[in-house]
Amino acid sequence: MFEGQPKGLYALALANTGERFGYYTMLAVFVLYLQSNFGLSADAAGSIYSTFLALVYFLPFIGGILADKFGFGRLATIGIIIMFLGYLILSIPIDNRGLAMAAVWGGLLLISCGTGFFKGNLQVMVGNLYDDPKLESKRDSAFSIFYMAINIGALFAPSAAVAIKNWGMERFGLDEGTAYHFAFAVACVSLIFSILIYYGFRSTFKHVEGGKKQESGKKQVQEQPVEQLSKEETKSRIVALCLVFAVVIFFWMAFHQNGLTLTLFANEFTAKSASGVESMMFDVWSLVLVILIVYSLFSLFQSKTGKGKLISGLVILASVLGLVAKYSTLSGSIKVDAELFQHFNPFFVVALTPVSIALFGWLARKGKEPSAPRKIGLGMLVAALGYVVMTLGSLGLPCPVDQATAIQAGTASFVSPNWLISTYLVLTFGELLLSPMGISFVSKVAPPKYKGMMMGGWFVATAIGNKLTSVCSSLWGELPLVVVWGILVALCLLSALFIFSVMKRLEKVA
Repeated sequence: MFEGQPKGLYALALANTGERFGYYTMLAVFVLYLQSNFGLSADAAGSIYSTFLALVYFLPFIGGILADKFGFGRLATIGIIIMFLGYLILSIPIDNRGLAMAAVWGGLLLISCGTGFFKGNLQVMVGNLYDDPKLESKRDSAFSIFYMAINIGALFAPSAAVAIKNWGMERFGLDEGTAYHFAFAVACVSLIFSILIYYGFRSTFKHVEGGKKQESGKKQVQEQPVEQLSKEETKSRIVALCLVFAVVIFFWMAFHQNGLTLTLFANEFTAKSASGVESMMFDVWSLVLVILIVYSLFSLFQSKTGKGKLISGLVILASVLGLVAKYSTLSGSIKVDAELFQHFNPFFVVALTPVSIALFGWLARKGKEPSAPRKIGLGMLVAALGYVVMTLGSLGLPCPVDQATAIQAGTASFVSPNWLISTYLVLTFGELLLSPMGISFVSKVAPPKYKGMMMGGWFVATAIGNKLTSVCSSLWGELPLVVVWGILVALCLLSALFIFSVMKRLEKVA
């Protein structure tokens, strides 16, 4: 998994980890912040949320076009500076409600623009590291590692957001709406670390930053030769990518309910406390110990030296003892904040990535590994299954309007957190099939002179899906929950049917 990867991969992945930590810290509390600070309904908050996510994922298309001309590294640097200014604006509490909402939109626009310059171009640079034929076979595993690094940042983000919000309330006596600004300030700090990592290890990936040829003294650094394609080949590749983009729209519509209707479900329908082993699942450090056990088990069986096996065994033993110690200190139940449910997806991504790589590596050795387009189709089927779980968990529950009335009357019933946790687990399987493989597919298939634009096209598809997330929040009210989840099930199944219908055309260029 990690052997033979270029150092530039880890530098770019760590730079992205810092940026994603800030982003997901902000996103973990954003909808609840809008409701608490401005008194917005689920529909209104969902509209702002979906518009922001759409911009975040649409603007990489513009960033990609600019980067094809001016260089991926240059645009990434500009992007992180702009993002910092956006989070800085959001971190400042403003008493005037009209001015505060204007500041929110200003901050969101800056974050969106900065992300547009940074996110996609960083991924293009990762792909460029593997244009060397000697490294091509490691491209898929590299994007899985890169994707895992993103989720390491996302794993800690919800806990950090809740902790800093609660600290602000307890330390300074702030109301909840004002305390959320501390979470936005955390994002500013994370970006500082991200830019330090980027420039501290830039020498490991500078050769793939793109742009004009640069002089070092009197010598020019020559760019790698560009693959030449005929007009027909270029058109065929672009059409194939557009077909994939059309499908992933509906995956992201379903997946990014995690910060919207799934968070609303956690806040309004899920039990607010947990005890025993279940309570440990809401402790991020317990999850880290589980991750250490998973990775150490792989290391134990794959290590070629006795020393390596010994170290792996000791890490497993220490992690297990840590979990036992945590369990022995449990007493009673703990409070479960709705925001904390958002750490389950990144936890499952990080924990299951080596499992995914090992499985597909095993299938590849047998000559049975599914192609990237086929993995995307399977990912859509798994996403549908995730919302089947939510449908089952919502049977017998009232609609959100009736639930709000029951909560006020003190007669509301709440479901186990395990329904949401199980949904996040299933959706993560779908994500691991679709997202890193889709990004790898784009970096491989995109015509060389349109790499930035095509990676931007992936984000445009994501942007459209993100905007469509508000469809579900607009239904969050008087309709039964099974209708909301049923729409997502149907869209994912139809998307899977479509991609399998054009599979031969996609696999021809894969």
